[in-house]
Amino acid sequence: MKFKKLYIRSRMKNIDITEIKQLLTKPKRIVIVTHKNPDGDAIGSSLGLSHYLKSKDHDVIAITPNDYPDFLKWIPGEDTIIKHESETVTANALIESAELIFTLDFNALNRTGNMEPHLIAAKGIKIMIDHHQQPEDYAKYVYSDISICSTSQMIYHFLEMLDDVNAIESAIATCLYVGIMTDTGSFRFASTTSTTHRVIADLIDKGANNAQIHSNVYDTNTFSRLQLLGRSLNNLRVIPELKTAYITLSQEELNQYNFKKGDTEGVVNYALSLNNINFAAIFIEHKQDKIVKISLRSNGSFNVNEFARKNFNGGGHNNAAGGRSQLSLKDTVEKFISILPNYNKDLNL
Repeated sequence: MKFKKLYIRSRMKNIDITEIKQLLTKPKRIVIVTHKNPDGDAIGSSLGLSHYLKSKDHDVIAITPNDYPDFLKWIPGEDTIIKHESETVTANALIESAELIFTLDFNALNRTGNMEPHLIAAKGIKIMIDHHQQPEDYAKYVYSDISICSTSQMIYHFLEMLDDVNAIESAIATCLYVGIMTDTGSFRFASTTSTTHRVIADLIDKGANNAQIHSNVYDTNTFSRLQLLGRSLNNLRVIPELKTAYITLSQEELNQYNFKKGDTEGVVNYALSLNNINFAAIFIEHKQDKIVKISLRSNGSFNVNEFARKNFNGGGHNNAAGGRSQLSLKDTVEKFISILPNYNKDLNL
């Protein structure tokens, strides 16, 4: 499948592709790593690339810093993932012995949590594939494009650059479909382009069962998760003059509704869906980590990446970003509200 150079500006340098092709001509020990608290794109891109490399007789293992939501644990090959948090010795040994290390869906090594020092010390050649802003300079080969909706779509284009997109079979197609679907909000975010839809069409042709994938990811609610959603919406607050809405969840509320990783996925989008709202946030207290996790979303031109970087030690994309605060939940929200008037003009565009 060819796209007539629709994504030419996102290609790696020809010399880099040539060198990577050469590296992959003989079996290698390869590790694929992604960021802490991996999401659908992180898992989808990691497993999609893993299946591909294994089909070429490489010794491949995907490693995540920690666990991820249950609604991702049906993806083909998921049972082969090593979790650094619970399998630390094994994971560190694999990183140390790897000849190639693919880092996917992040561009700063501190995003890997406790894996960071081991990745810094690793002697394997690092290859970054990522779509977030302001990448750090740690990898020998870099494929970075913030205009592409997901790292999973970038893996598809990476295989095209290797002249091997025809190697995609149903397992690879399924993994990449999951990543693209989840990172585009089921293809409704502005980052979803015509090229994205062409990629998705090809993945369906190659065996991705779109209806089943959507059901596996989104139709897995538990009673407690829906109750937590109800509590979230009950906690929704609106600042109409600044076209902002926000949600809070305390540790006590998480405990009350038997919170599990992934239960708050997408909740912030309910706040953003309100009429005349351009900026939405959710603040989730995690007492064990002594932080408040923050997810930010926006409509239009309001740049939540810059907002998160400047105010809450975070970052991400123009319309979707995250951050964190070491203040209490109450003080974090008060800080957020106090900052908003500085953005009055941008929020009311």
